[in-house]
Amino acid sequence: MARLLSSIPGIGPITATALAATVPDATMFRSGREFAAWLGLTPKQKSTGGKDLFGRVTKQGNSYLRHLLVIGGTQRRSVSKGTVPGRRWLDRSSA
Repeated sequence: MARLLSSIPGIGPITATALAATVPDATMFRSGREFAAWLGLTPKQKSTGGKDLFGRVTKQGNSYLRHLLVIGGTQRRSVSKGTVPGRRWLDRSSA
């Protein structure tokens, strides 16, 4: 499992082994957003009256995994130049 995870851009061997050791079963998550919520990477949602309000990132979950994934994402963004899949999404999300 760690070898498969390390093939994802931005995920190195340390992050891959930490994910493989920590996540009990990846099929228990219906989506990537649900997995991110489990890690504590999504903002707390306070919706009322049909209006979506997002608060701060809750920071619940495994702080070590969160730290490794943020470092990997930052590294991936700083290294990728030119036409890399996902580059426009990264530029748009940081603006």
